[in-house]
Amino acid sequence: MEDMMSMTQKRVMPNDLRDFCAAAMVKCGLTPSDAAVSAEIFATTDAWGTHSHGTRQIRGLMRNVRDGRIDPGATPVIVGEGPAWAVIDGRRAMPTVVASWSMEQAMRKAKEAGIGYVGVRGSNHFGAAGCYATMALRNDMIGMAMTNTDPWMTVPGGRGPILGTNPIAFAIPAGQERPIFLDIATSVTAVTKVLIAKALGKAVPEGWLVDEDGLPSTDPSQYPEKRALLPMAPLHKGYGLALLVETLTAALSGAAMMSQVQFWLSDVPLPPNQGHAFLAIDVPAMTLIQTFKERIDRMIREIKNAPRSKGADRIYLPGEMEWEHQEAALRDGMRLPDYVITNLVGLAEDVGTLPELKAIFR
Repeated sequence: MEDMMSMTQKRVMPNDLRDFCAAAMVKCGLTPSDAAVSAEIFATTDAWGTHSHGTRQIRGLMRNVRDGRIDPGATPVIVGEGPAWAVIDGRRAMPTVVASWSMEQAMRKAKEAGIGYVGVRGSNHFGAAGCYATMALRNDMIGMAMTNTDPWMTVPGGRGPILGTNPIAFAIPAGQERPIFLDIATSVTAVTKVLIAKALGKAVPEGWLVDEDGLPSTDPSQYPEKRALLPMAPLHKGYGLALLVETLTAALSGAAMMSQVQFWLSDVPLPPNQGHAFLAIDVPAMTLIQTFKERIDRMIREIKNAPRSKGADRIYLPGEMEWEHQEAALRDGMRLPDYVITNLVGLAEDVGTLPELKAIFR
């Protein structure tokens, strides 16, 4: 406990955290290349400040490796494709690797046809969707990424979990300004945030949960057994977006849908068979990239320079906070919340590298 308290007061550089996590995942059976891809994704997510979906999730995924829900020796395969689309079977491979490779295929299709769609089945929890959407930026493409999940969310007029939180992300390249980037759950908040509140014994804000009768609740202690998340407000909009994600990720790819999707951290080790979808739009194929970036910059500046409400210091673009957090983390290191440290310590104890973990916090 004393070591954990000490680590919460110290800083860690994202690259050191990445390297520690990669080494730990190799000890759990991943290949060095798969571990490197996965560690980069989770450490980047922490650097963005999105700690709920960062390195804290690695320990649970390594449990999936041990119980057979993830096959560390598997590789995803294309099972169907056309000029601008492909369907991929993840074959229970490490989901971060499945997702990264699938986004690469979407970009390859976009290079050939101007736009590319890739649907994935046979996968698992892939972390933050934004990591894959932003991959398109390096190719001057607009990127989108989304996934279905097991049911955690109710719908208007419903009672109990019916749909997944079904996150969706997009990234848009810019010129002199930072790229625009958004990663949201279609629920009012991410499941992980409710589970963290439950673990800490804290109430959640009003408007997040309903009880078994569909009535408002701030008590996460019985979530998900007797509680359900609400869609993002207004409720019909989050509900509709969740259905779109379910269609693009699962109905189209052949993945499990809604109640068929297994929870990736359940005590019964059944493969989740989650579905993902990735889209890439090749901007230079449609217009001069410099002209496009200038137009996006103009849009960003018009928003940022718009009249501000009373008391507001600035107007943020989607993704701007994450880019600033990442820049600060790369420069100064970052402090990790106690729930992240708890999971990292557990991972280190599982693989026998606790001294190595302590050494990266300074």
